[in-house]
Amino acid sequence: MDKEGFAAYLKERKLTDEQIDASISTAEAFETFLLDGDLKTGATAATTTDVNRFSMQMIARGLNTWDHYVALLRFGRFVGNDAVHIGALELIDGAEALGNLHAKLAEVIGETARDEIFAGVDLPPLGTPNAEKPALMQTVIQRMEASLDSQTCVRVLGSGLRYLEDDWYRDAKRTYEEAGGIDAYLEQKRKDFVAELKKHRDEGTLFFSQPITDEVIDYVKRHPEIESGVRKGNVIIEAKIPHQAVAFLAASDPREKAHHYCHCPWVKESLRNGPSEIPPTFCNCSAAFHKKPYEVIFDRALKAEVLETVLAGDPWCRFAIHLPDGVV
Repeated sequence: MDKEGFAAYLKERKLTDEQIDASISTAEAFETFLLDGDLKTGATAATTTDVNRFSMQMIARGLNTWDHYVALLRFGRFVGNDAVHIGALELIDGAEALGNLHAKLAEVIGETARDEIFAGVDLPPLGTPNAEKPALMQTVIQRMEASLDSQTCVRVLGSGLRYLEDDWYRDAKRTYEEAGGIDAYLEQKRKDFVAELKKHRDEGTLFFSQPITDEVIDYVKRHPEIESGVRKGNVIIEAKIPHQAVAFLAASDPREKAHHYCHCPWVKESLRNGPSEIPPTFCNCSAAFHKKPYEVIFDRALKAEVLETVLAGDPWCRFAIHLPDGVV
């Protein structure tokens, strides 16, 4: 392992000496894990399966901390192995959702009723492979729908299950203020998003966990709901870019397309072999994700609703975000 090179890479990213030492230790542990197994070439040839196996070892040893996974994804980027980077990212992205649902249900319906819904369902530790998550979420959402009215289910899920800090969306608020209106904001948002995708295409880097090609950019530009959102009166209609757009565009089977489209680590693997058993009500969590920038822009809670979702057999996931009265 090139410890000096990795240290320099981390130094460029403004990590402290203590953080660099800890990151190198994580990378060394991963390399040792690989070399002790069947993969004698180390991290440069590791797969997401190798990352998942290493994660299970970290869980068993009580080393499954956020910082260790971030160190691992940075190491994957350093050695030029997207599979390691993506594997580590997917183990922490959205990992908080079930725990947050557990807490929010207690606030809304009380701990006793919450515990009945979660009976026999243990909150998975950080680093649990995504293939193990859908069954847990399926059980909980099905029980919610069976014991609670639909309005309560939507209210809890629609409050959002992700950790989304307001500070992450200050740039969106600034862009809106500089644009001077919602239509100009959407146009600037469109330009910025396309420019970001082109930058990833040109530099050969990942947009979160996916490569970007000309075909992906063309697809996005053909769908303004993905590109920036479309205003219809006082409502913004938005749709997600496919989670793995290259594979999505190459697929012809609707079931395969649904799997490649879905972003959610608590759902995606349930779509791999056909329709999911997770109720589409769960996608109100995604609606909450889409409304968050607008809540920061307008400094108030907003309503968002699910219009279409691959969980319901639709070809994509589309949401309506209701803006405050008087927005121009």
